[in-house]
Amino acid sequence: MIFVGIDVSKDRLDVHVRPSGEAFVVARDDKGLATLGERLRLRPPQLIVLEATGGLQVRVAGMLAAEGFAVAVVNPRQVRDFARALGRLAKTDRIDAEAIALFAERIQPVPRALPDEQTRALQALVARRRQLVEMMVAEKQRRSQATNQCAKTSLQAHLDWLRKAIEEIDADLDGAVRASPLWRASEDLLRSVPGIGPVLTRTLLAELPELGRLTRRRISALVGLAPLNRDSGKMRGRRTIAGGRASVRHVLYMAALVATRCNPVIAAYYARLLKAGKAKKTALVACMHKLLVILNAIMRDQNPWKIA
Repeated sequence: MIFVGIDVSKDRLDVHVRPSGEAFVVARDDKGLATLGERLRLRPPQLIVLEATGGLQVRVAGMLAAEGFAVAVVNPRQVRDFARALGRLAKTDRIDAEAIALFAERIQPVPRALPDEQTRALQALVARRRQLVEMMVAEKQRRSQATNQCAKTSLQAHLDWLRKAIEEIDADLDGAVRASPLWRASEDLLRSVPGIGPVLTRTLLAELPELGRLTRRRISALVGLAPLNRDSGKMRGRRTIAGGRASVRHVLYMAALVATRCNPVIAAYYARLLKAGKAKKTALVACMHKLLVILNAIMRDQNPWKIA
């Protein structure tokens, strides 16, 4: 079986083929992509793996998927950890392509359907909103520390602009979701849960399309809410959460915080955990997990919220 690893950079694609060891470079443009497709069609690979590199991989992965190849886009950290485990510490584009190809051959990640153009547009809007909110938080902190009136005026003007920009993004998001009957129905289902607002629903639609299609354990692991053991011998370490889709987890945290006050099921669960002696943060993470499981079940069954 043939496996291909592609290291994507701004101007070029470094390609490595396993097990033959063939390596070549093409430009990341129309001509280069056409050449890549022609060469891969000569000996079709079992799997092609690319790293997620800030959106640069989207066009390449889309072209390869359209050609009928099995494509998997993976977290760069997974490949880097894999290379370190093999003792490969050097890093160049050529070496990275070889490591990705070896990762494809040994690990064989599952190919997943790539988002369509409409979903990519929604993802871009959600990501831009998140960036604007982060800028607003930073500017508010600077304003609270500023002592010069000119600086305060400048910061306030920027905050006003950011607030207006977020309102415009929200309007664009609302239009995008309402223009799609499928997204509109999904948002209505998710919003039926007390404590769930538009920011979480649109983040889930854009960045967690697997919601409702996976088991409760797999969806929790995908988001990064599955507790990780820290045990060795007789020592039992503290369970922690990590990895997964941090952008979804961050928004889910705020939703769970709201749900502990206005959702009867989550509020009762939170109170029960606190009464049992759990730390507030631990109890809140458990509420995030429970809320995600509820949302996953609602999307799976296509039934709105109701208290049993």
